[in-house]
Amino acid sequence: MYPIILKKIIEDFQKLPGIGEKTAERLALHLISHFEDDDLLQFSDHLKRLKSEIKYCKVCHMITDQDVCEICTSPHRDHETLMVVADAKDVFVMEKMQSYHGVYHVLGGLVDFSRGITDKDLNIETLEKRIPDLKEMIIATNGTVEGEMTAKYLKSLFENEKLSITRLASGLPVGAELKYADELTLKQAVENRRKY
Repeated sequence: MYPIILKKIIEDFQKLPGIGEKTAERLALHLISHFEDDDLLQFSDHLKRLKSEIKYCKVCHMITDQDVCEICTSPHRDHETLMVVADAKDVFVMEKMQSYHGVYHVLGGLVDFSRGITDKDLNIETLEKRIPDLKEMIIATNGTVEGEMTAKYLKSLFENEKLSITRLASGLPVGAELKYADELTLKQAVENRRKY
């Protein structure tokens, strides 16, 4: 029913996370019917440039358009406090809070033996090189099995170093009711309690 190129665009959109067939179809049709020619050409140019201009920071592995990202080069950041995260989107989330002023290290994933991902597949070698300059390493991996496994691995790897290793607190989210929380969340909330 659709022309071949439009089918291909719909298929391309479906490769994006959270985009199903109907949404992909709507987006593709929107490009055709609502984008001016110049806007469409500019959009396609941006997509081409995305792959050629985006690279990974040589220090922290954050996505950037420079050899070393703005966070790593900023004199206003605390370079003795480093937060270890799984991927770049975690950095974007933390930066939106505007309350963390240290630097980051992006692992590029989490240890996941079921998918064949081991510590050798992560950016741990470059992390090891940064350890001597640190006072604190904050492990900010998810509370999933993979996130916990990665956190424990990092702790065991660096626990003999002269730095403080901390983990983001986890537990009940703000506004949550106890009756709706699962056992693991409640357990973490009790274990991570603090003086009030």
